[in-house]
Amino acid sequence: MSKKPYFPPPPPIPEKTRLFQRTPPAIFPPIMGLFGLGLAWRRAADGFGVTGAFGDMILGAVTLLYLFCLVAYVGKLMQRSATFKEDLKILPGRAGIIAMVLSGYLMAATVVPFSTTLATVVFGLALAAHAIVVLRVAHNLITGPIEARSVTPVWHLIFVGFILSPLAALPLGLHTYSTVVFWISLAIALAIWGASLAQFIRADVPPPLRPLLAMHLAPASVLGTIAFLIGQVQIAYGLSVLAVALLSFLVLRARWLTVAGFSPLWGAFTFPLAAFSTVMQIAAVHTGSDVLRIIAGLSLVAASLIIPPIAYKVVMMWSKGVLAVKTNAAQA
Repeated sequence: MSKKPYFPPPPPIPEKTRLFQRTPPAIFPPIMGLFGLGLAWRRAADGFGVTGAFGDMILGAVTLLYLFCLVAYVGKLMQRSATFKEDLKILPGRAGIIAMVLSGYLMAATVVPFSTTLATVVFGLALAAHAIVVLRVAHNLITGPIEARSVTPVWHLIFVGFILSPLAALPLGLHTYSTVVFWISLAIALAIWGASLAQFIRADVPPPLRPLLAMHLAPASVLGTIAFLIGQVQIAYGLSVLAVALLSFLVLRARWLTVAGFSPLWGAFTFPLAAFSTVMQIAAVHTGSDVLRIIAGLSLVAASLIIPPIAYKVVMMWSKGVLAVKTNAAQA
């Protein structure tokens, strides 16, 4: 009697996943860096006489990428709104969400030469979203455990990030608003720098979190840029010196910062580099210093070589479904 042929059981049917079900907020820090790079190249039209079309080309491409990622994240929120609170509770999610919001200011600065109406709408939406994130984070800090209240470099993005808004507000004629935001942001940044320095002296930073230290460079650079734009030149010079000192520390400790290898947190390197180039370009124009002009040029070249590869790697991690897992992104 012949045996019946054996057919192995079919493999289990994989669980169906909805589109954008686990969009990771960690996609946004490198996008913020790309915005900063485009704005730095746009600024180079004044400092180095290069065509502004190159900066606009970068900004146009980044705007499309940003809008796609924004739709993807909003799509996740529409499926389950609680993912917003869940993402805010973890460090990569918190950094990603605030980078998503701050990129709105940079998008407004991108479009303001072409449409003040559109820039005003984008600026208003970004400001409202930023206020919501700040209130939510503040609530978590007040009601959460004491050990979760330690100062991190991400605090700069959350609480000092309003300083990016004058990049769009000043061309829109909001000079008083920009001046008030500058002074408040400067006071908060000084407090965060002081608290972070005290923590750094007391305890070492775990290797995986060290890339976040690069965020300390961003407020010095952006505050310096805004100080130049609102006429606070002497303060701008001081902030420029601080930015040079912070970048020097990061360069000298580059091996220490990156000892854990590439991770999505490397997105923290991107925007500070672009912002530093911008403030150096403005400082070089104000002082006529060839040394500052060389620093500005070298930093722009370095930013152009470093930011796009990091952004590409992070985007590829997202496309392969790895980014959400590595950053523990909430799932709808």
